Amino acid sequence: RRGLRQHDSAPIIVLTMRVLGVTGTIGSGKSTVCRMLAEQGCPVIDADREAHRSYGKGTLAYREIVAAFGEDILDSKGRIDRATLGGIVFGSPEARSRLNAITHPATRRRVERALRRLEAAGHPWAAVEATLLIEAEWLDMVNHLWVVAAPDRSVVSRLHRDRGQDEDRVRSRMAAQMPPGRMMEHADDIIYNDGSLEDLHARVATLWAALTRGATAPNA
Repeated sequence: RRGLRQHDSAPIIVLTMRVLGVTGTIGSGKSTVCRMLAEQGCPVIDADREAHRSYGKGTLAYREIVAAFGEDILDSKGRIDRATLGGIVFGSPEARSRLNAITHPATRRRVERALRRLEAAGHPWAAVEATLLIEAEWLDMVNHLWVVAAPDRSVVSRLHRDRGQDEDRVRSRMAAQMPPGRMMEHADDIIYNDGSLEDLHARVATLWAALTRGATAPNA
């Protein structure tokens, strides 16, 4: 079993439950895949949501981020404005690296606590949805990795429709992330989200059934 390590000096925490990692670029459809997993009875931890919670007002990560980027990133209530912070880090690899050095350890601690709670509740499997799962070096946290991929045109269309983002912004954010091809190098299974929702549901159901039988279905 791969272990969970909270930080470099901490002992490895071994879980008896199995963990499925689900990753992919922005707009690839990984959240839809995870909703389908939840329908199959697999609890899902949204690491991106945990990241946002990790720097809530008053937390250690909050103080470190404000110290690193200044009080101009705060809204009128003293909370970190994600849009303002995002505008800074997406345009600067150095700033993004500085932010990740703060948020990745804090987020991992939250995810690990959630996994331990699910294990204590008797779940044999849990999924962790994380955009930066590979970049954050969390592969040791999961037993099996799904990478969700979609054509660029589909990503642009989906984010324009669902989030009102224009093409330039979407492509800028995509360029700031690990390319899908590199993600696939780490995948145990690849889910190509280039068809209908029915196609996607069938693919998820097939892979999940194979996984819980202890087998791995071939990539489509």
